[in-house]
Amino acid sequence: MPGIKDAKSVLVIGATAGIGRALALAIHNLETKPTVIVSGRRQERLDEIATQGERIRTARVDLNTHHDNLKAFVEDILSNYPDLDTILLSSGIQHIFDFKKPETIDFKVLEAELNTNYLSIIKTIILFLPHFLKRSSEGKPSFIIPITSALASAPKPDVPNYCATKAALHSFDISLRAQLKGTNVHVLEIFPPLVESELHDHQGTTPALSKHWMPLDEYTKHTLEGLIRGDPDVTAGFSVGVFEKWEKGKREQVEQATFPSK
Repeated sequence: MPGIKDAKSVLVIGATAGIGRALALAIHNLETKPTVIVSGRRQERLDEIATQGERIRTARVDLNTHHDNLKAFVEDILSNYPDLDTILLSSGIQHIFDFKKPETIDFKVLEAELNTNYLSIIKTIILFLPHFLKRSSEGKPSFIIPITSALASAPKPDVPNYCATKAALHSFDISLRAQLKGTNVHVLEIFPPLVESELHDHQGTTPALSKHWMPLDEYTKHTLEGLIRGDPDVTAGFSVGVFEKWEKGKREQVEQATFPSK
């Protein structure tokens, strides 16, 4: 089955920290020696990652932007890397909201979380699809690898909007995979548990969560193995049980569905 071992040119969006950074470095170190383009908001972080490998390139982008800027970013990437065959979408932000105190809800923060975690991700995928479908018609494989969360199926009440964005992206991934069935464009969804990261630092919950999260090195090892195998749903740790309980068989049922006739 096609997997990340077949990738030659990989764009990792959201590579400045956490899972994105770890996977970018792990993919770069594969024996197949792919080129890895790391992307994110913080140029200084991108520059630091670029020192970690000879085939690492950088491309700054803030996904929480107007779609015209996203289009320009995609066009620039494809101009510089015409053989790009993989996008791994790791960008994400998380905020705590207390709906018992609705007056405290900042709509701008709510909308930024929705845009960063969902809308900008699917816009980016759509913008890259013509390139990947052209590769498919030439018999070349491509990979779209979104990162969702076990919280897409088992939400955590204090971060309701984050969970909803991940649930939306997870649902989109399933439908996208079904629509692309029969092409050489492969959707591999990463479905992580709570993993060591900076995601929670601004919330002040890191000390408590660090007692329960999966160490990043351990998580990266398991996830890379799944990507190499070409697992359509890449789970690890706690997310294995969540997926088995709530998601097993759903993808297959959706893929068997037929589109309504016009």
